[in-house]
Amino acid sequence: MLILVDSNILVFIANPLATLRQDCMDAVNKLGQRGDQPCVLPQNFYEFWTVATRPVPARGLGLTTAQAQSALIHLKSLFHLLPDTSAIYAEWERLVIQHAVSGKNTHDTRIAAGMLVHGV
Repeated sequence: MLILVDSNILVFIANPLATLRQDCMDAVNKLGQRGDQPCVLPQNFYEFWTVATRPVPARGLGLTTAQAQSALIHLKSLFHLLPDTSAIYAEWERLVIQHAVSGKNTHDTRIAAGMLVHGV
């Protein structure tokens, strides 16, 4: 079964100082051990990059772009990347109109659209 990993899990795994880092790594490993496939959408990596390169005082990791790239390479080795398709946009548009989604919630709606399209 495909299991979509939240962007926050990516941030915790990439942050050696995060108190939940080991719990997140253990959870991802457990998914694999029971036969599930942890996966992400490109949107998850976009969100990770945003947090990773944001300054620490602004609730980011404060990584340089080179450090973020290194972390991204590691994360890409851990998770199956589902493709971004035009069907995801069409589903996102349908969802935001049908449910009158606005503002910041439209980002999460894009993830929901990707999950629906890929049957996650």
